[in-house]
Amino acid sequence: MASREGGRPFTLLYGIAGKGAFWLVILALMLPALFFFFWMISLSFKSQVENTAYPPVFVPSSLGLESYAEVFRKHPFPQYARNSTIAGFGATGIALLIGVPAAYGIVKWRRYEMALLILLARLVPPMSFLIPWFAATRSLGLSNSYIALILGHMVAGLPLVVWIMIGFFEDLNPELEDASSVDGCGPYGSFFRIALPLTLPGLVVSAIMAFITSWNDFMFSVVLSGPKTRTLPVAVYNMLSFETVNWGPLAAATIMVTLPAVLLTLFIQRYIVSGLTAGAIKG
Repeated sequence: MASREGGRPFTLLYGIAGKGAFWLVILALMLPALFFFFWMISLSFKSQVENTAYPPVFVPSSLGLESYAEVFRKHPFPQYARNSTIAGFGATGIALLIGVPAAYGIVKWRRYEMALLILLARLVPPMSFLIPWFAATRSLGLSNSYIALILGHMVAGLPLVVWIMIGFFEDLNPELEDASSVDGCGPYGSFFRIALPLTLPGLVVSAIMAFITSWNDFMFSVVLSGPKTRTLPVAVYNMLSFETVNWGPLAAATIMVTLPAVLLTLFIQRYIVSGLTAGAIKG
């Protein structure tokens, strides 16, 4: 009994040391990313003189909003935000409309070779799809249109939706669908009345991931968009010039592009983690 009581402090210290080491490793991994965010925020509030000073000035002398005002004064930023929102919701909606039934059909009829093809499409470099898609939209007269932009973003989000939903549909109890077929439900009835309500977390996760993928897309946007359909990542890229870089407005625009995706992820991170975990656990 005495040996057990004497060993408790060592066990407690071992547990505290283990947790401390764990959080130190997490902090070491997160520190570069946190520093980049801090530096970007600092650039957006500093003047051009402080941004180009040497040695670098890490903390601004005053929290000025001139950089943010210049972004809205010299660039139609609300139009770019509207274009990104239209492309994001459009691509997400089409990806869900096609990807969710496709994932259900793959699982129900055991067509896992189709899932392999979708995975290969995800692994192929986007440039392989971009060049033919650009030629096709140009020949169809869809250049610089929302349709070309939305379908281009959908190509990137569709495989993600299919693979997430496959995990959720595989977790469904087959007895539920057997019972629905006895009650007179066909494949479509089982899909809409049984499968979709039970995989609602997967639908939410798929929609969020597809929207963030579209919001952050640059390669398809820079090729397929025009002056009227330009999205936020392309607008930030166009702020760069060959002569000089005005770091304050560039950092301010980057923050305004990044902030919606970061806030969306922070607010719904528990749903993303629980949804992905639910799709990964079997039995």
